[in-house]
Amino acid sequence: MKKSFLGLFMAVALVSGAAYAQSQTPAPAPAKGDAKRAASKVSMCIGCHAIPGYKTAFPVVYSVPKIGGQSEAYLAAALRAYKKGERTHPSMRAIAASLSEEDILDLAAYYSQQR
Repeated sequence: MKKSFLGLFMAVALVSGAAYAQSQTPAPAPAKGDAKRAASKVSMCIGCHAIPGYKTAFPVVYSVPKIGGQSEAYLAAALRAYKKGERTHPSMRAIAASLSEEDILDLAAYYSQQR
């Protein structure tokens, strides 16, 4: 009985120690985009987002948001949400659906540096 209790105790200690060590491993740094690489990818964005005060009529008349200077993390998250269909603007949904993860990161880096 003593040996089985000791074995069980050691097994629990080993598993607990491994779980603790794994929980202490720092998360990898978020991937960063390349603003220079994005310069060749912004052609579908500038038609709306590069015109101060621009309004569009599709699907209804609305003011196009200014994205220059926004947080890189926010922009990447927004593009991912459009791509997944969590944000529903038809034009943005179609554009984001064509973007790779690298494109999303590059565009986010590019627009976060714009003023």
